[in-house]
Amino acid sequence: MRRNPRPGSGRSRQRGGRGVERVERRVRLLLYGRGPGLSSPQDAIEKLFPDAIRMRFEDIQQNNDIIQSLAAFHKYGNDQAPLATNTGRVNAQRGGGFFSGVLTALTGVAVVLLVYHWSSRESEHDLLVHKAVAKWTAEEVVLWLEQLGPWASLYRDRFLSERVNGRLLLTLTEEEFSRAPYNIENSSHRRAILLELERVKALGVKPPQNLWEYKAVNPGRSLFLLYALKSSPRLGLLYLYLFDYTDTFLPFIHTICPLQEDSSGEDIITKLLDLREPTWKQWREFLVKYSFLPYQLIAEFAWDWLEVHYWTSRFLIVNAMLLSVLELFSFWRIWSRSELKTVPQRMWSHFWKVSTQGLFVAMFWPLIPQFVCNCLFYWALYFNPIINIDLVVKEVRRLETQVL
Repeated sequence: MRRNPRPGSGRSRQRGGRGVERVERRVRLLLYGRGPGLSSPQDAIEKLFPDAIRMRFEDIQQNNDIIQSLAAFHKYGNDQAPLATNTGRVNAQRGGGFFSGVLTALTGVAVVLLVYHWSSRESEHDLLVHKAVAKWTAEEVVLWLEQLGPWASLYRDRFLSERVNGRLLLTLTEEEFSRAPYNIENSSHRRAILLELERVKALGVKPPQNLWEYKAVNPGRSLFLLYALKSSPRLGLLYLYLFDYTDTFLPFIHTICPLQEDSSGEDIITKLLDLREPTWKQWREFLVKYSFLPYQLIAEFAWDWLEVHYWTSRFLIVNAMLLSVLELFSFWRIWSRSELKTVPQRMWSHFWKVSTQGLFVAMFWPLIPQFVCNCLFYWALYFNPIINIDLVVKEVRRLETQVL
């Protein structure tokens, strides 16, 4: 009588091994196209598992979400097909990743160069914001005068010929400005000079009148405001109202919400020196934009500074537009997902996050090297628009997927 081999015996292992070898040979024949009518691994799988594939296909046909996802995936593949090379083996995602890496490396080098460039400028051009007015030379007085606006260049030679230095500037009055040798006949020009002179006397130094001077005087606040206005413009403007009302908020609101219709003819320095309290009309216009289009306020402010900061203002305007689009995408995502009830919680979490970050930076600010702060400042100023362009493109693609 023939006995069956015990499990685990040598004969059983031999038979099991031969069975596995037969399956492997069959799979190799199917995968390498030796089977009849087979040309790809997909055909081989369909030949080996016809029942399982049919059941899975029926399940998919009954699920609308899976059908929509597959349609969106198919459309995305068709859109990416023209980007492939003739061999069809180029991976667009990897190529984009490589390009992003190269771009990041180049922007890092650019940040280092910008920091070096502006650090060398701060020691020369922006020296007046740190130097006592009584120690100004005649050339520095003229530099202060010319920064009041284009109209001040009319009186440049008169101040140079009289060799007006800082000490002499502090003694001049409106009556002396109106007669020889200065002969400033325009009363508006005299008032502008006297108003700025009063600020210089009160501070003892030249007050900042552009972005670089403001950064030189307030390095920590400028970095904080740059990131706060980017991530949370409403909280950033609220901070200016509460803690920097006279020096920053008043010039800001007079620039973006001018009082008179013909105020567009005024230069930006004149608006910067306007310290009057805003009217109800200005507050109404400001609050509407503050509530619904906060980034537009930043763009309008940068637009008025185009003559002073040609390229920097353009970077700020583009970045404000991109951030507005990203904010609209965020609101659309909340609306489409029926998550309006979570808005208060999101606002509180965002407020807590921004406040914590601000407190953290304020605590450790003395320990942060100035070079690192400059890198962060110029990165946020010049290279965040590049990052935001990529984010906008991703949001558009995600929206197309949701529509499909």
